[in-house]
Amino acid sequence: MPAFVHEATFAFDYDSPERARTVERSVRQEVGEIDGDRSTAVVDRDGPTVTVTVEAADPVALRASINTWLSLVDVAEQVSA
Repeated sequence: MPAFVHEATFAFDYDSPERARTVERSVRQEVGEIDGDRSTAVVDRDGPTVTVTVEAADPVALRASINTWLSLVDVAEQVSA
């Protein structure tokens, strides 16, 4: 497995811990399901803040993974609104 040398972290702040929990639970279920040989992600929550950290072996894989995870968060936000 290649080393994940590229990383991006995104923090999403919500109006309540409950909404953050809903988004986090929706997105977290994809961790491990869509990771590949070239990228991985971690989803965490601290109160009203959800953090998504994406790691990848190369810039192309990082960009693709970022697009995927930001889309997942966007859908979770829309559904929880």
